[in-house]
Amino acid sequence: MHKDRLIYLLSMAQQRLIQHTNAALSKAGLKVTIAQAGILFLLKQKDLLIMSEIGKMFEIDSSAVTHLIDRLERNGYVERQVPPDNRRATLIHITPEGIKTAEEAGRVIKKINNKIKESFTEGEVETHTKILKGIIDRFKK
Repeated sequence: MHKDRLIYLLSMAQQRLIQHTNAALSKAGLKVTIAQAGILFLLKQKDLLIMSEIGKMFEIDSSAVTHLIDRLERNGYVERQVPPDNRRATLIHITPEGIKTAEEAGRVIKKINNKIKESFTEGEVETHTKILKGIIDRFKK
């Protein structure tokens, strides 16, 4: 029965994982959600991204990006900057506090990732990874 309900099972797994991860981040004293942490991870790798680039990378619309950036900015993790050569664009800059929060969130998320993997053999993890990447690739925008 469950083998024919892949969308339902993936959706439920995603929701549980998001809820668990957000609770773990909060318990660790971090003021970010998994979605906000993802933006910080991205900015830590490549600072000064245009908001529309962030939206494209996470496949979310501009209003969702704006909401996430607003919350990150309120907490002092990012700053908006307007480049002099393109006043219509808004660059997002990660602050030192944002970098620190990204690193702490990364440690929390790594523990959760390891906990997920400990329930499976290495071969099962490779198979799950292949399946999930296959789903992502098959339904690209």
